[in-house]
Amino acid sequence: MIASLIETCKLNNVEPLGYLADVLTRIVNGHPNSQLNELLPWAYITRQPVLGTAT
Repeated sequence: MIASLIETCKLNNVEPLGYLADVLTRIVNGHPNSQLNELLPWAYITRQPVLGTAT
């Protein structure tokens, strides 16, 4: 299951380690169960810019 999730991240141009760390943090911090679909790799939007990149 984890390998499938990582490959889905790659297919959707989402960095897997950062994605998993962020999603797990959001779940632990109380992300609503009714909005878990927002955290799927194909719907995931990074809310914070990556350090060292121009915005």
